[in-house]
Amino acid sequence: MIKWFLFSLVLSISFWAKAQSCVGYWITIDDVTGYKKSIVQLYKKENLLYGKVVYIYKRGKDGPNSKCTACSGKRHNQPILGMVILWQMHWDGSQWENGTILDPDNGKTYDCALWLNSSDKNKLNVRGYIGPFFRTQEWIRTDNIPSD
Repeated sequence: MIKWFLFSLVLSISFWAKAQSCVGYWITIDDVTGYKKSIVQLYKKENLLYGKVVYIYKRGKDGPNSKCTACSGKRHNQPILGMVILWQMHWDGSQWENGTILDPDNGKTYDCALWLNSSDKNKLNVRGYIGPFFRTQEWIRTDNIPSD
């Protein structure tokens, strides 16, 4: 009886920890069309949060073969698939902040903050900003990466 209790306690704690974490796979949504755009994998490296594009939906001009033509520097004309678009996010105790996010559509980088939706841990608020101006997107957690 005690073994089952401990097992269920450990299992519920692991589910709670996953629900509280931003680490994992997130579907991005196009602001204009409302269609799924890509899947970004958020991962930690040396206690900082990073994100890279691991899947691009087929909508759009080049779909999975899209390149960052508007980017400058080392990202110019590089494939968006596999590109790190979020880097050096710092945990402040309630959200990730003080990092940078790249919008591959326009090649611009923005200061960034992100946090889990307080009422639905499967939704992530991602805010890019310059000074007092910002735009917030909602990303959706997924465990399914299409294999096409």
